[in-house]
Amino acid sequence: MAITYLKKATKTPETETGNAQSVVTEMLGRIEAEGEEAVRHYARALDGWDGPIVVTREEIEARASEVPEQVRADIAFAAAEVRRFALAQKDSVKDFEVRMGSGLIAGQKMVPCNVAGCYVPTGRYAHIASAVMSVATAKAAGVKTVIACSTPYRGGPMHPYVLYAMKEAGADVVLTLGGVQAVAAMAYGLFTGKPADIIVGPGNKYVAEAKRMLFGKVGIDVFAGPSEVAVIADDTADAEIVAIDLVGQAEHGHESPAWLFTSSAALAEKVMARMPALIADLPEPARGAADAAWNDYGEVILCDTREELVEVSDRYASEHLEVHAADLDWWLANLTNYGSLFLGEETTVAFGDKASGPNHILPTKFAARYSAGLSVHKFLKPLTWQRADREACRTLALATARISRLEGMEAHARTADARLAKYYPGQEFDLGRPVESVE
Repeated sequence: MAITYLKKATKTPETETGNAQSVVTEMLGRIEAEGEEAVRHYARALDGWDGPIVVTREEIEARASEVPEQVRADIAFAAAEVRRFALAQKDSVKDFEVRMGSGLIAGQKMVPCNVAGCYVPTGRYAHIASAVMSVATAKAAGVKTVIACSTPYRGGPMHPYVLYAMKEAGADVVLTLGGVQAVAAMAYGLFTGKPADIIVGPGNKYVAEAKRMLFGKVGIDVFAGPSEVAVIADDTADAEIVAIDLVGQAEHGHESPAWLFTSSAALAEKVMARMPALIADLPEPARGAADAAWNDYGEVILCDTREELVEVSDRYASEHLEVHAADLDWWLANLTNYGSLFLGEETTVAFGDKASGPNHILPTKFAARYSAGLSVHKFLKPLTWQRADREACRTLALATARISRLEGMEAHARTADARLAKYYPGQEFDLGRPVESVE
């Protein structure tokens, strides 16, 4: 028995934490002391936004006209799937009462929190899926007031697709705010008069640090870091699909680890050989992000047995875990540490990121050893997994490809494209407009 590193990371997510803590400490202190005026200052200074913070219901409805019909349909599909899964999670935990041995009647009552803050990053593109994942799940849990925040888009108002996704998911209040100032505004109840009981949603290292520092004053979903992906693959796996899926997550950022755990040396070599070309074929900025992520953080580990693969995978406790191997039920029964599990070639992390239902706001940096991802239980450690047949794969792939390209995430889209090309050769599909390079 042996566990061998064929590729070892030269960095870890902790390598480049930078000065986030000192920056966030200063910002939170000023916002706590000066309130809304400090938030407006940071909105102007950091995002170039001097417009209204609270988005009125009238503006939300008016800007919905900017959203094309197909985009609306894809957002509605994704929101419905997330809502369906969240409601099923809610049904898995029920109120009950029981007579104890002493004769005491003990019970459980599931009560949602009153106010939830949902942070939705924007950056260069519109992160539609994050709005759906956080807001729809909070509403499914029964949260009375859901406040959603997102960054001004390139100095202007919030991206219309993000705004529409918030509307479709059921947000009660929408604020045009990004970064630390958004997290602080929700925590302190600025602009709404309703301090959040819990704040959820992904973000950069400053957002993550703000959530960490405010934890205790408010609840949070997870201690988040750069996105992670691991793939377990045996000799039955398709090396091309495995490589595409690793690249599909590496585009998240320069510090996003991509790991391959395999029992096949031949497959490992094929995957490592394909990675540079797949990355080079991406548009910028995805190309630069994926290249740095793979070179600095990517790892390939060769194991003799599937038991060793489970041992390694559970040690890494990856945010996203794909299994491309025989006997999927065995892996489902034996794996214990992961944020969300994707069983079989017919599903991929991109489906979970965009449209399939189980939440994509998940633990990183080994937190999956003790915590699960966002769920209705965060608002009121379930683990999530998914498996698709090829008919479901087709439906998910179409929505995933189009939403991914709207968000500028070409590598995500190509994980869907690859499956459609493999399972439906010769057929043409509307896969959205290819991502243009951003210099």
